Amino acid sequence: MIFYHKFEVRWSDLDANKHLANSSYVQFCAQTRMAFMKQEKMGVTQMSRWGIGPVIMHERFSFFKEIFADQVVIVSLEIDGCAEDSSIYRFVHKFYLPDGSHCATSEATGVWIDTMLRKMTTPPDDVMEAMNKYKTPDTIILTREDFKKLPFRPENIDPTKLN
Repeated sequence: MIFYHKFEVRWSDLDANKHLANSSYVQFCAQTRMAFMKQEKMGVTQMSRWGIGPVIMHERFSFFKEIFADQVVIVSLEIDGCAEDSSIYRFVHKFYLPDGSHCATSEATGVWIDTMLRKMTTPPDDVMEAMNKYKTPDTIILTREDFKKLPFRPENIDPTKLN
């Protein structure tokens, strides 16, 4: 199953080149995820009751076609990676124009956290059931080891050596 959410591109969504700003792509993906969660009865209020929250750990994009002001954009959501207990997930979002033109793709990897302990957690069965409906035929099983394969690692600096 694929979830779709529509947006009308506003003036404030544009950058200096008068096309959809990179930051707007990130915001449209986040709002699509929240609309999906609300539809699947795991919106902000319910997550607060459960004491959990979603956290994106890594996100990347590929852009194919410009999107301009006043256009309608349709953003899809599928789950192409998930831990067996759904504690880790990977969403794929595709951006389309109403004529079906594919403009961009995003991949976002995240985890569920316990909002009190601030640690990764396994979500309730309701979340696992909802997420299972949106898995693709090629959905892979993710583990903590997959985080080690992400392209960036923390690199602390010595603040005393700053100008």
